[in-house]
Amino acid sequence: MLIRIVRMHFQDSLVPEFEAYFATIRDKVRHQEGCQHLELCRDAHNPAVFYTLSHWNSETDLNRYRDSPLFEGVWAKTKAMFAAKAQAYSLMTGERL
Repeated sequence: MLIRIVRMHFQDSLVPEFEAYFATIRDKVRHQEGCQHLELCRDAHNPAVFYTLSHWNSETDLNRYRDSPLFEGVWAKTKAMFAAKAQAYSLMTGERL
């Protein structure tokens, strides 16, 4: 399994807009082939910093989503709200270690 963590720092004034937007696309992402879990977390010390935590069956499944029209639209809209460049991490778990 692949765990993907993406750290996103938003402009303070756009945090409510991001939260509302995420609520509209959350289930679409969760239902992508190979996605087992998607969660939005807020930083404990900075309310403008969020993390997405997603679990994918494989890197191939994650890349299929990242190459999709859905991701293209989601990322373009989300990225426009950033105060700083996003950071992404991919972690392998289970038997593939």
